[in-house]
Formats: sequence, structure tokens, C-alpha cells
Amino acid sequence: MEAAAAWEEVAAGITRVGWIGTGLMGMPMCSHLQNAGFQITVFNRTISKAQILCDRGATYVDSPFAVAQCSDVVFTMLGNASEVRQVILSKNGVLAGLCAGGIIVDCSSSEPSLAREIFSLAEAKGIQSVDAPVSGGEVGAQQGSLAILAGGKEETVKRLEPLLKFMGKVTYMGPAGAGQSCKLANQISVAANFLGLAEGLTYANKAGLDLTTYLGAVSGGAAGSKVMDSFGPRILRSDLSPGGFAEYMVKDLGLALKEAQAMGASFPGLALSQQMYLSLVAHGDGRLGAQSVLSLYHLKDLSVPADP
Repeated sequence: MEAAAAWEEVAAGITRVGWIGTGLMGMPMCSHLQNAGFQITVFNRTISKAQILCDRGATYVDSPFAVAQCSDVVFTMLGNASEVRQVILSKNGVLAGLCAGGIIVDCSSSEPSLAREIFSLAEAKGIQSVDAPVSGGEVGAQQGSLAILAGGKEETVKRLEPLLKFMGKVTYMGPAGAGQSCKLANQISVAANFLGLAEGLTYANKAGLDLTTYLGAVSGGAAGSKVMDSFGPRILRSDLSPGGFAEYMVKDLGLALKEAQAMGASFPGLALSQQMYLSLVAHGDGRLGAQSVLSLYHLKDLSVPADP
């Protein structure tokens, strides 16, 4: 396998980009790179979900291995750790097809231990790996304003900034796995925010308060948060469409609980949050947005009239 040493500079027209996973988040993230002029090779299990990229000039191939063969940097944006392992580490995966000198960037929310395993196996082949999960949901992906939480070698992360800047703001968190650990800590906080928003709205509703006025009053104080700003108005419009799926919150919080057990630490708020989201999934609502946790409080209607 030839070393991919000809692309020292990361730039459109020079760096060949591979992208695997064009779902709710992956499609807009990859679109930003395509719009910036990068040559894209793409794979997705459901071909139709990559069609927009292909219509704009991306090349579709039939496997992660084929993506890697055509790329200098390969991004993955997948649903869970088992998919990450299969796509990157299988015999038909990214690591098997990527030349020495290439870089793997996993933007999925996954296990810190798996990120470290991928890094070790990649480095043995002269390949760099960065775990770079993101926060900001579908809106952040569409706007290119995601928080990108990166683990791996700092020099590799800096080298990738000409790519990552089109998707959001990257923060280097530490060695391999640190990006994933940061994402899990992020999800603990986000889930607690959603529960607080849901219970606050429920209490305000039962107290007879006007909910639009309530949100406007408290959002500028200590209760205010991005979760409240982004999802409070959506809840009042009865908009439970996903910025991130509720079932993915179950997955992320489950990973955090697994890591907490390994740490020998107890996080009762985390455990409660996961149980709440597990209840949503059990009721068949796993593909709704994370704000749908409000439905567990059995409110009949929180909607307010749209502006004329």
C-alpha cells in the first residue's frame, strides 16, 4: 500500500475527503465540506440518503474500504459503537483501506475505550485517528456551528482545522478517547437540562402561568440555557421533531453509566435521566427529539397560538 504523503497541506483541491454516514447530522456536516470545494467520496448503507451529495458531485462507492482507498481523510458519523467498530475495524473497513499517512476522524458518539483502540491500531499502520464527537444537534450541523470535541494527537487536530472549521468550533480535549469522554459529560448535562425544562414547564402550566411569558421571564436568569432557548419554543409549538433522537440519548447515557461503573463512581442524576429516556423508547417514542421527554408528564396541551 502506497504511503499517502503527497498531501501535507489540508486544503480544497488537494485533500481527498471520505465520508461515511449521511443521516440527520452527517449529511449537513459533509455538505459544508463539499460546498467549501473538497472532493468527496461517500458511503451510506441507505444509498438514497447520500443522493443529494452525489447530485452535487460526490462519488458514491460501495463500502467503507472503498471510501478509504479514495481518501486522505475519512470522516465517520454513525449511530453507535458497534457500527463504528464494524465500519472502521472490519476487514472491509476504513483502516484496512486507508494508506499510511491518512487520518480517520470519528464524529460519532461512541465509547472512549473504542476510540483508544482505534487510535492504537491505526498508529501501528502509520495512520492517525481522532475521536471528534459533536454537540449542537441538527441545527448546529446545518449552521456549521457545532461544538467539536477532539481527542488524539494535538498536532493532528490542528492539521485538520481547515476541514473542521466548516462544521463548527473544535476544542482539543486531550489524548485518544478524551473527545468521547467530553461528549458523555456533555450528554449528562444536556439530559439534566431537558428534564429541568420539562419539569419547570409542567409546574408553570399547573400553576396557571402563561408559558410563553414564563420562558421569557426565566430564560434571562439562572435557569436560562441553550436547551431552553432552542427547545422551549419548539415544545410550546408541540414540535417534537428530532435535533437528536431520544433513543440516542439512551445510548449515550448508557455509555456514561458504563464508564461511571468503571470509574467506581455514582451519578444518581445520570441514572434517573437514562431511566426517563428509556421510558420514552419503551413507549415507542425513541425517534422523537430529546425534548419529547416532556410527554412523560402526561400534559394534554402546552401549545400556544402561532404569531399572526
